[in-house]
Amino acid sequence: MSNIPRASIPQTQQPSRLSNLPSQKTRQLSHLHSQLAQLTAHMSDLENLLRMTAVQAESMRGLGGYAGAMFVASAKILGEETMNDGDGQQQGQGEGGNKGKNSE
Repeated sequence: MSNIPRASIPQTQQPSRLSNLPSQKTRQLSHLHSQLAQLTAHMSDLENLLRMTAVQAESMRGLGGYAGAMFVASAKILGEETMNDGDGQQQGQGEGGNKGKNSE
């Protein structure tokens, strides 16, 4: 196989790599733990925002009801005024037409 004897490979590299693994694993676990804490904080913020959004949606629903009621009321009032103005114009035209016919 290889002509290089195994004893010629420096033994100092292997233990340093092996001793490096537990510290690297500890560092990665620490990083995952901090990311999990950050995710938990963000989920808590999201939950609070969703709760506020639900309250605001109910308020918007109420405001929509008020706006619709005001629209219907204004349409009813303006509709009555238009009908009253139309009746007054028709009566005025009728009276004016009758006067014109009677004067002849």
